[in-house]
Amino acid sequence: MISSVAAFLQYFAGVNDRAMRDVGVLPTEAETWTPPPSAGERAWSIPQIVGHMAASRMFFARAFGGQGWSADPWPEPTRTRAEWKAALESSGRQLAEIVAGGGDERMRTKIQPFDPSDHAISGWRVLMLMVEHDIHHRSQIDTYAGVLGWPVAHIFGRSAEEVGLAAGRSST
Repeated sequence: MISSVAAFLQYFAGVNDRAMRDVGVLPTEAETWTPPPSAGERAWSIPQIVGHMAASRMFFARAFGGQGWSADPWPEPTRTRAEWKAALESSGRQLAEIVAGGGDERMRTKIQPFDPSDHAISGWRVLMLMVEHDIHHRSQIDTYAGVLGWPVAHIFGRSAEEVGLAAGRSST
């Protein structure tokens, strides 16, 4: 359990930094690439995913802040790599302002769920849902990048091969 706003914001800053890092290494062609034709999230381009990440942060932040569950599209463009970074920075800043405004007590406050048939959950859990959602979409982008042969940033700065976890190596 994360019990303080300061602890959450420190944790989220790292999550946001990794999102900006991962989209920052993508090539220019990622701006116009789209997955094979499909429906819904399965058909989202990387610009759409980044816009969704930014907008979803506000969805969860508003719920945490007591403003209800309102989903609005991200108001700024997310067509280019520079706009991706701007959207992630801006949504991260706005999220931090809303969370800080709630104070530590809001971390323990029960938040009414999006679906009225669900149980209310603590504010810190709402924020962790947001983080898990953010990481899910960052992983989606990283998967696309890997499949397409684009650079994929390593979460800890080194590949598995660099730390000796190469496939087929014995552990003796």
